[in-house]
Amino acid sequence: MPVSRAALMRAIELNGVQVDNNKAAFEWGRRCAHDYPAVSALFKTAQVIEFVRKPSLDEMITRRVEFLGAYQDADYAAQYRAYVAKVRAAEAGASAGSTRLTEAVARYLFKLMAYKDEYEVARLHLDHAMRAEIEAKWGGPVRLSWHLHPPILRALGLKKKIRLGAWFAPAFRALRAMKGLRGTALDVFGYAPVRRVERQLIDEYRGLIETVLAKLHPANHDVAVAIAELPDEIRGYEEIKLEAVKRFRDSAAQLISTLG
Repeated sequence: MPVSRAALMRAIELNGVQVDNNKAAFEWGRRCAHDYPAVSALFKTAQVIEFVRKPSLDEMITRRVEFLGAYQDADYAAQYRAYVAKVRAAEAGASAGSTRLTEAVARYLFKLMAYKDEYEVARLHLDHAMRAEIEAKWGGPVRLSWHLHPPILRALGLKKKIRLGAWFAPAFRALRAMKGLRGTALDVFGYAPVRRVERQLIDEYRGLIETVLAKLHPANHDVAVAIAELPDEIRGYEEIKLEAVKRFRDSAAQLISTLG
């Protein structure tokens, strides 16, 4: 069965890499496949500028605040908004007219704060909008199944994903309701090495940006932006992600030493 647009959009969000750009590329691809001559003509006019308009910084921040509110709670989202506002004020004072550092922090602090744990996977799989779009595409109710590779089963040696049918939906709902346990002593998933590192990275990144802000001036603005963008290196799952974190930390140490 073909994969729906909603499922692909969710996959892009779950991957967490260049989300806005990848979504835009996907939409352009769909339009090219449907009516390439029309897309070609569109590129010859000024209409394309409005069609691919980059979201403003405020729009980008607002979307991420809303997402983090659903991901965890309003306080968690407020922490994100407050920190990005702090960076924005500092950048305005040190490099008037530029928001590149603020944009980088808004994008990558969000990426670190919205790490994909078991609670978030459950929430995304239960998304009503995605199911509604799938049913609209296929003309009525559909049976869904999920292909997952739970960390606990990987630890026991399972090499492949397992297929879970609709009967597993109550377990997803229970996990979604338990998101308030995230990061607490009662978070049974949070003891895994990768989960501990994911939580550490949030404060580690903020500390890195604090160092940047303390030394920020026009001459090192490009380096500051490069440091803020380093979480883009952190990709993958489990051991792959942990290796990426090591590279992130090495790169951070090297760039910090050049700030002056």
